[in-house]
Amino acid sequence: MNRISSIYLLLIIVLGCQNQEARRPINKQKQHFLKESAKRNKNIITIEQSLFKQVILKEDQLTFVVSPKGFWYAYKKNTSPELMLPKKGDLVTLKYRINDLSGNLLYNEKELGNVSFLVDQEDIIPALREGVKYLRTGEIGVFLFPSYLCFGYQGDGEKIGINQPLCFTIELLKLEKN
Repeated sequence: MNRISSIYLLLIIVLGCQNQEARRPINKQKQHFLKESAKRNKNIITIEQSLFKQVILKEDQLTFVVSPKGFWYAYKKNTSPELMLPKKGDLVTLKYRINDLSGNLLYNEKELGNVSFLVDQEDIIPALREGVKYLRTGEIGVFLFPSYLCFGYQGDGEKIGINQPLCFTIELLKLEKN
């Protein structure tokens, strides 16, 4: 009986020690960085929303509405409500210009040219991808986009700064349903 107990105990020890799993160290610096980054991003969003409200208060010809994605938009030119809005997979052609929130022109339609893309299926700046979904063919919209939907923390390296919210004026020229 003693011998069976010894063998049983030996088997438990051998089998129990075979599958050791390394424990990962806790990286407090990474946790701190992530918390600070989230805090910084929340502050940027708060500041940008405040700037949007200032622009909207100064604007007396357009009525802005906030979207679920956090940008504001208004229609400069409306068309028939019977016309379809773009959906995923539709081919759209548009032209647009970019201003800063003070109204200074950064890029005009000629510099940017007409842009065609498949809605939600091509890698294009999120501001255009989201904004075009609110326009019907022939409509012109004015959009106040937060920096995270534009060029973010990188800017464009030329005229658009780091974390710069922007005003896009977009005209949907053509919509081909898929």
